[in-house]
Parts: sequence; C-alpha cells; structure tokens
Amino acid sequence: MSEPKIQFVDLLRQYQNLKPEMDAAILRAVGRGDFILGEDTREFEKEFAAFNQAPHCIGVADGTDALHLALLALDIGPGDEVIVPTHTYIASALAISNTGAKPVFVDCEPDFYSVDVKAIERALTPRTKAIMPVHLYGHPADMDPILQIAKDRKLAVVEDTAQGHGATYKGRLCGTMGDIGCFSFYPGKNLGAYGDGGAVVTRDAGLAEKISLLRNYGQKVKYVHTMKGFNSRLDTVQAAILRVKLPHLAKWNDQRRAAAARYGELLAGTKLGLPKVAPYANPVWHLYVVQTDNREGLQKALDAANVSHGIHYPIPVHLQEAYRELGHKQGDFPVTEALAPRILSLPMFPEIRGDEVERVASAVRGFSP
Repeated sequence: MSEPKIQFVDLLRQYQNLKPEMDAAILRAVGRGDFILGEDTREFEKEFAAFNQAPHCIGVADGTDALHLALLALDIGPGDEVIVPTHTYIASALAISNTGAKPVFVDCEPDFYSVDVKAIERALTPRTKAIMPVHLYGHPADMDPILQIAKDRKLAVVEDTAQGHGATYKGRLCGTMGDIGCFSFYPGKNLGAYGDGGAVVTRDAGLAEKISLLRNYGQKVKYVHTMKGFNSRLDTVQAAILRVKLPHLAKWNDQRRAAAARYGELLAGTKLGLPKVAPYANPVWHLYVVQTDNREGLQKALDAANVSHGIHYPIPVHLQEAYRELGHKQGDFPVTEALAPRILSLPMFPEIRGDEVERVASAVRGFSP
C-alpha cells in the first residue's frame, strides 16, 4: 500500500488547525451581513498595515488588481513604460498592460532569481515611469540599488510582494520600501484567503486615498463619483478569514524557514541546484525551488513516491503568446530562459512535517539527478 500523498500545499491541514476560530469568525461576518467593505475589512486593513509597519493599507479584490490600481494611482498609462522581470508570474506584466502602459522585460540574476539591477539600467528610456521589482518565491529583490535608480531618475517603485508577506531586506519589510507594496491573498500564499483577495500598502496618504477611490467605483460617498474607478474590493468574509490567519503569519514563516533549512541539509550533496539566500535577505520561502538537468525524470520519481510538485514558471513571460506583439524571441533573456526548463518546486507549507520533508528528500535522492 502506497504512502499518503504529500500535498504541494495542504490548505485543509491549516484549516483543521484553525477550525474553531475560523468558523466562528466566518459566522460572525455572515451574521452581521456587512459583506462589502464591512467591519472585518476595515479592521484587517488596520491590522495588515500594522504588521507591515506602514500607515495605510487598502484591501482590493486580488493581487493583480493591487498592482493595476497602484500603477493607475501613480498616473501610469498609455505611452509609459514600466520595467519588470520576465521571470515572474504573468500577473506582474498584465497589471502594467491593463493600464495601457508597456511592460519592458528584463532578465533575472542567476543566484537568487531576482531582477538583474544592471539589466534595469540598460532598459531605461525617456518613457520609463516605474520599476516593478518582484520578491519572487518569497526572496527579497535587491532593493537599495533599485531605489537609487528610481531616485536618480525620478521613477516610481511598485513592489510586487505577492509572494513575500513578511520577508525582509536588510531588516526592512518587503512591500514598504518603494512607493507602493502590492500583496496577493490567493489561498496558497503565505497569507491566503479562501478565495481571491489582495491589498496595497503605502506610506503616502494621497496614493492611499486615490486607490481607495479606484477600488470602489471612484466614489468616496455613495453615488458621488469623482473619478472613473473599478469594482475591486476585498470582501468582508475574506477579510474575516485573513484576520484569523494574520496573527499566525510570523510563526508560519518561521516554520517555512525551518522546512527550507531541513531540505537544504537533506539535499546537500545531490546534483540539484539548491536555492541560495542573499546576505541582505531574510526570505519567507513561499516556494522551495530547485534546479535539475532532468526535470521530467525528477517529476516521475516524485510522482512514484506520491509527492506533489510544481513548476514556477515553465514559459517566461516574454515568450508567452499574449506578449507576441513585443517581438521578443528565444535568446533575449538568457538567464530566465536557461532556468525555465530546469526549475521545479518541492512541497512547501508551514504545516509540512519533518517526516514529510524527509520523504520528499528521499525521493529526490533516490532519483539522484
């Protein structure tokens, strides 16, 4: 009889650990009936702002909308360019495209998978209005040189922190160093809702006010619309769920760090390329991503051991059909393109047990890529 399947992310296990508190919170929210921008949304915004040591948090419908509304609040639109790494989830680029601006893709650096700062400098043009660093896999991008470029060129910085809740760069929280930090609460994220959700964090009261209007039809008072807005609100039930989870986030991030450290110990000496941590970074290990010369073989070995796995991301954004009009071709961004067929994500979630980490590692070592 085969061993039980190790999930890539076991959301049910987390729910079972929180069930009494979670069920009560959901029932309270439903019982009040304030489903849109209700009490739990307002309170979560205060609590998530405090977690990030920032004065303003605005809950929105999802992480893509967080990026989109952040760019619109910065008056980015047609004719503008925003620099973004091509080694990211496509949502980073779509948020730019949805403003009418052009995403200008740049390569990542090979060690930490973050945006290549030198590539940013080469990509600057008179039309550049913003830089969007991505804290990919929960590892901080190298922010200081990015912030210096932005300061020198008077550019905005929008941090894509969808995978970086609680990660720090030289002791500073990701999502709080640029003009605006954008978060996703997709269920599998380090802080995940039970559906879609997102938030924007900023120190700028004017930007916060503008995003608050943009997310709610451009209205501050019902039926009085001062700008053309959207329907992009973090609903109250999801906020109630997030409020239950938020106090556990720091502990969960520590549990992810412990699992990552154990993976590193158990997989040392294999032919895998193991993830590295920059000296400036305290990552939160949203994903544990390894490199292999034989991904298909490793996938089969994990499948045979009843171990789930993922690929983040198999096709670089610049080579996606959706961005064919930009005219990119194979070879334009060699580091990202070299990573795409080699990377594989192993199971990673706070509740993963030590024996499960050992089972995953055993399956990998048995394959010996």
